[in-house]
Amino acid sequence: METKLKTKRVPSKGPSDLQDRVRALGLYGVLAAFEKLQSERWLVEVVELEEEARRSRSLERRLKNARIGSFRPMADFEWNWPKQIDRDMVEEVLRLDFFAENANVILVGENGVGKTMIAQNIAYQAVLAGKNVRMVTASQLLCDLGSAASTPALARAIRRYVNPHLLVIDEIGYLSSTAKHADLLFEIVTRRYQDHRPIVITTNKPFKEWGEVFPSAGCVATLVDRLIHRASILRIEAESFRLREAQLREQKRVRARSKNTTGEPTRKK
Repeated sequence: METKLKTKRVPSKGPSDLQDRVRALGLYGVLAAFEKLQSERWLVEVVELEEEARRSRSLERRLKNARIGSFRPMADFEWNWPKQIDRDMVEEVLRLDFFAENANVILVGENGVGKTMIAQNIAYQAVLAGKNVRMVTASQLLCDLGSAASTPALARAIRRYVNPHLLVIDEIGYLSSTAKHADLLFEIVTRRYQDHRPIVITTNKPFKEWGEVFPSAGCVATLVDRLIHRASILRIEAESFRLREAQLREQKRVRARSKNTTGEPTRKK
């Protein structure tokens, strides 16, 4: 999904404000000659253009690093389809209110009910808000951590998931994992918990079944406890959106074939 950052030019409040902005941009040649140049009309415009360009590059860099992938915006979400969904809570987390409390967001529901779509939109809003974000599936994260061949390599891998302002872990529970993987996930969750950095998680398993996801792991209870502390837990009950869309496509094909067999011309697309 492509987006363009709409930046607002910041008006200069006076010479000192403009000088601070020149310094923040690192335009040291201009800064050295500031007394001579401050009255030039073009200086404010140059500073504004450079600030806007840097904001745009920063957004592009953060979007690339976030690895959100292509996704559908929440404007396309069919709110009347789920049997249960707390729309107010969804809109609250999309406003990033959970950052104020450093709280986690946990999306629970069966396959195909829109958990990943919502998580991607949360990640995207965080990027727009200037946050560094990392989105990854649980299998990718655990494979990355588990494949570290040395202690320094593991430390680097852990930092990749601890340092971002927001970590989004998709699809916990879809595949059974080892006790070692549980310990690695526990390490990430614990460090982010201590650093007050929130996590967004999607899972198809209620917490009482996480022992089946990580069999023989002794840290599961503590892992869950730290994840749900101050967390917003959003449960979605619905039939699969993807299954519904597939059924609708098939119905359209059946109607089209039926029209063709009755002699009606096929509409050109």
